Amino acid sequence: MDEMVRNTMLKDIKPMKVEVEDFIELFNEGKAILLDIREPFETEAWSVNFAVKIPYNKLPDMLENLPKDKAIVCACPIEYRASMAKEYLRYKGFDAKTLNGGLLVLMERLKGGKAKDIKLT
Repeated sequence: MDEMVRNTMLKDIKPMKVEVEDFIELFNEGKAILLDIREPFETEAWSVNFAVKIPYNKLPDMLENLPKDKAIVCACPIEYRASMAKEYLRYKGFDAKTLNGGLLVLMERLKGGKAKDIKLT
């Protein structure tokens, strides 16, 4: 990780946060996945069915389940764990970002009839 920090130039830094509207567009176009990094007891209480669910502490063992050809938008209720997951995944070579505002903002945006804005396959 030290080398990653030493070799990072401003011109190389991609936007690391995705706004909810941009995420919905990327997801619907097949260009991004949502990675829910919450613990199982959290996802059992309320689930985001279109997300890939991998708890933060299981990421090292589950990297093969993540696509290298799509943006991985990391999410948790606010953003704390998602930011850590994003940094880890970027270090591992993934195009990882965080969802600005977290799952709570996404769920607020998709409540009621607006849930149809997410295109499920």
